[in-house]
Amino acid sequence: MKPCVFTGSAVAIVTPFCGDGVDLKAFDRLIERQIQGGTDAIVVCGTTGEAATLSYNERMALIERCVRTVDRRVPVIAGSGTNSTASSIALSKAAQSAGVDALLTVTPYYNKASQSGLVQHFSAIADAVDIPVILYNVPSRTGVGCTAQTYQALAKHPNIAGVKEASDDFDLIQDTLNLCPPGFTVWSGNDGSTAAIMALGGKGVISVAANVVPREMHELTQLCLENRFLEAGTLQLKLHELIRALFCEVNPIPVKEALAQMGMIEANYRMPLCPMADDTRSALTDALKGAGLLD
Repeated sequence: MKPCVFTGSAVAIVTPFCGDGVDLKAFDRLIERQIQGGTDAIVVCGTTGEAATLSYNERMALIERCVRTVDRRVPVIAGSGTNSTASSIALSKAAQSAGVDALLTVTPYYNKASQSGLVQHFSAIADAVDIPVILYNVPSRTGVGCTAQTYQALAKHPNIAGVKEASDDFDLIQDTLNLCPPGFTVWSGNDGSTAAIMALGGKGVISVAANVVPREMHELTQLCLENRFLEAGTLQLKLHELIRALFCEVNPIPVKEALAQMGMIEANYRMPLCPMADDTRSALTDALKGAGLLD
């Protein structure tokens, strides 16, 4: 059986900006807070990290900084997927050379590949590296999704470790778990579905909310891993209003605003993302206060 890249809560960490560049000192502080909060792995340069607007040099600087700052305390997973197979391979190779433990590769957006094309795309990336590859299925953003049969085919590749499932399609998730071998891991890609997916056999979450509440997301996944699902359900419900507020506008706008209100980063974004509207910002502030994160 393939080794599991991580179990528990992995944070899809934000990218703090300062002026026109990346704020690496703030990034270091965010990483340390995550590790002290019990986060089980760190995903750098994912959707929440605004990877699509980062230059190649910025992406590699963040990946290298994350590897160095984490210093093997938890696994580091680098987002290396694009809508170009060649670009994805190049980024994947560079991230492996930088010392990451695994890769996160999204379904190719805009191109809308066929299922056969998806198998060929992900297989080509996995062929090019010697570390685990986690697939990322998020059809609401990419316009294309994987089928359970596609996962079944990809699960045969020795370097493909599993999938971050952000479709919220529970029929797909159940079919995947039934068709794929035990070594193919499913992680929740949506914070609000964490306990439900883990009850079906998922091994954790790649989390946006963990940026704000790392300890709570770690505890939620640990309860699930210990089969304490009644307690996990209670905690999932407790986090519900906060999680909903963190997605009241497109991710990562609200989570960066939340971290700014908590005094951890500046609320800076790369266009076309922009600051929150007044009404949604006010609702987010209320949710943060309700969660005890603001006075």
